[in-house]
Amino acid sequence: MDLHSTVENDTNIITVNAKRIDAGVAIQFKDAMRASATDGPARVILDMSQVAFVDSSGLGAIVAAMKQLGGRHKIELAALTPDVDKVFRLTRMDSIFVIHSDMEQATSSRRAG
Repeated sequence: MDLHSTVENDTNIITVNAKRIDAGVAIQFKDAMRASATDGPARVILDMSQVAFVDSSGLGAIVAAMKQLGGRHKIELAALTPDVDKVFRLTRMDSIFVIHSDMEQATSSRRAG
């Protein structure tokens, strides 16, 4: 799983460079998230702009990544494509994650939740 991490203004921005987060890459996604975020800033924004598909395993991997980072880190999501956004809303995961419409909104916002 190709994730790219940059730190800007005490925020770790992790870009998912993949079209899918599904059963085939769920374990790699969790491992890559741990490697990218564990030692970084507490605020983590996951840039999902390139992800066109998330299945239940992928959704579970994103939740698991949030849990494995523990209470110190807060993962926010940004730039969800319409199909991915629909998955988060239908499963009510939009009540668990802060979801920003795009990266500009995410980086200008200081809320974490």
